[in-house]
Formats: sequence, structure tokens, C-alpha cells
Amino acid sequence: MKRAEIDYWIASMLASPGYVSDLNITVGKPLQVESSGVLIPVGVEPEVKQLTPFQAEVFALNIIGGNKRLLKDLVENGSCDLSYSLGNKARFRVNIFSQKGHLSTVLRILPTTIPTIDSLNLPPIFHKMPQELNGIILVTGATGSGKSTTLAALLHQINRERQVHVVTLEDPIEFEHPQIKATFNQRELGNDFDTFPNGLRAALRQAPRVILVGEMRDRETMEIGLTAAETGHLVMSTLHTVDAGQAINRCLGMFDAREQGQIRNRLVDTIRWVVGQRLLPKVGGGRVAALEVMRKNLRVADAILHGESEGKTFYDIISDGHALGMQTFDQHILELYKEGLIEEQTALGYCSHRSAVNRGLDQIKAAKGESTTGITGLAMDAEEEDPFANFR
Repeated sequence: MKRAEIDYWIASMLASPGYVSDLNITVGKPLQVESSGVLIPVGVEPEVKQLTPFQAEVFALNIIGGNKRLLKDLVENGSCDLSYSLGNKARFRVNIFSQKGHLSTVLRILPTTIPTIDSLNLPPIFHKMPQELNGIILVTGATGSGKSTTLAALLHQINRERQVHVVTLEDPIEFEHPQIKATFNQRELGNDFDTFPNGLRAALRQAPRVILVGEMRDRETMEIGLTAAETGHLVMSTLHTVDAGQAINRCLGMFDAREQGQIRNRLVDTIRWVVGQRLLPKVGGGRVAALEVMRKNLRVADAILHGESEGKTFYDIISDGHALGMQTFDQHILELYKEGLIEEQTALGYCSHRSAVNRGLDQIKAAKGESTTGITGLAMDAEEEDPFANFR
């Protein structure tokens, strides 16, 4: 197989119907794309019914293109990350990994245009986040939930409004920001720096006002990120957690027990916003984002400092913080259901607290005049003898 054949496969996969987000190359399966959250096969000429180990390996090695660092990562760590471009048609974030002695490749399609807060239909409160002058903004969620896209939208607003130096540390670079008002220097792991901690240390000597860290992967990165935020920088990054409250606990969990008190104080001083994201199947196809938003206030600071307690969990605080622009996943999921964007089973499947969402669903259905229970046909048996008749 030659590079031209590889690009033909990729182009054919891109032309698949629906909202294509990922391309999947796995031994024993045909070429597949993830369209609206579902893997579907893709036909090419000549037909590929099942990828052979040789085809999967040649595909992966063509994508790597002889890069020694990537080959070393693949051999030593079992996987490697890189970016790939199909001419001017598309860019991809690529992960190549070994499984059962074979190589598999997953290509995530990267948008070629920079998203905006409005184009993503993010809540209006998101316009306040890029106005922060220092501190930490975290976006959390599972892989593929759109964290990088949200951060790109926040950076784009900074780019349009503020004359500041922005340094990004990414693995790989996903959105190529144009030079508008802000000055952007985008650095890619492996090509421009070797590790996130080293890249972040170097960034502190590059006079930025805003630093994007692709992911807070470990204690060392978090430690330097806290230092950067404490010294007047705005630090934006991602974490893999299920909600905003767990993001705080994950940050604390990176440090030893004897350091907890100090780290809690540092988080209180630096955390500004925590955003959680989940992608839900949308009625009619496609996906829609459910968002949780936590904004630092006195109650959030107290929960970070002293820990959660009865009635003072992060969930409770966010639920009560609507006036400050806060919302839980459950509150947003109920809004999406009310707007007809998701189905009831989707709401129940992706919520955080099923009982709370069940109550909310019943209220929405009652307001529409719909039945709030599936139980029907219950009635007293009129013919049954009254067992208490002789006692009256």
C-alpha cells in the first residue's frame, strides 16, 4: 500500500453520511467511521471486508511517516499521538496503539474553522470566562466530549478582544488560531517540547498572560499550573472526570495526604471556573452537549477548603447557584428534554442523580398535560365482597 491509497481510504471515510467524528482502523473489521455516536462500515474499491494485520500496520506506519520519536513511543509505551492532514481537506488527531500484537489507528476529525461560544450554543455565562485575568479554568469530561473545542472557543474570544500573549501546550495541536488581537504561540508535544511539566516551566519564561495546557495529567503538571495561576497567569486545561465536583477531588488526589491542607488553600485562591461536558444522542440524529458549570464563590471555596458535607456538596452548591450562572448536568439535561432535543431515556441514562431527574421529568410532562406514570388500568373491584361489612 502506498500513501495515495491511505489517503483514498481516509477520503472515502470522510465522505460517509451523517456526522462523522472518528475514523477507525481495526484488524478483523472493515473500515469504520463513528457517525452520530455509532460505528458504521465504509465501502472502498477494491472492497475491504476485514482489515488484515498487514493492512492495519502499513496504514499506521504511513501515518507515522518515519518519525523516530513516535516509533519509540509506540514501541515503549504501546501507543503514540500525532496530528495528520489530508491536504487542505481535513486535519486529524491520531492515536495509534497496539492490541493483541496488531496495530490499530483512530483518527479524530479536527474542525478547520475556529468555533465561537455562540456557534457552539454555549450558555451566555461562558462569555465571562475569557475575561478572567488570572486563575485556573478547567474543562472536564470523557474523551471525545468536546473539551478541546470549548477551550478553543474561549481562546478565540480572547484572541478577538485582548492584546495578550497566549502560549498553548498541546498533544497534538488541534485548532490553529490566527493572529488577530492576541499573539499566539502554539507548541506541540514531541515536536516543540518533551513533557507537559517542562513545557509549562518554559512557558513561565515566555511572558504569556494566558497558558493553555492540553491536559493536567499528573501531579507535577498540576503543581506548576497552580504556580502559574498564582503568579498572575490565566491557565486553561482539561481533566478526565465525570463532573465538576470530582474535578476538585481529582486535583486534590494528585497530592499526598500531608499536602492536602496547603493544596486546598491554593485551589481556593486559583480556581475560577470548572465546566463539565457530556455528549448526548440528539432526537433526529447527531449529538448535543450537556454542560455543568461551577463558578467559584464563597460556598464553593468553603467546600474546597473543608471538604463536602451533608447539604454542602458541590452538586448542592451548583444546583443553588443559578443566579450566578451555575448549573448541574441534571438541570441542563432537563432543559434539553423540555426543548425536545433529547428523549426521556437519554435524560435518565446520562444524568447524575436519577431520582432528581425523574421528578423533573414528571413536572415537565405534567405541565404539558402528559401522563407522568406508565401504570394504567388500576381500579377497585366492585364485585368483591366487603370484608368489613359485618362490623359496620
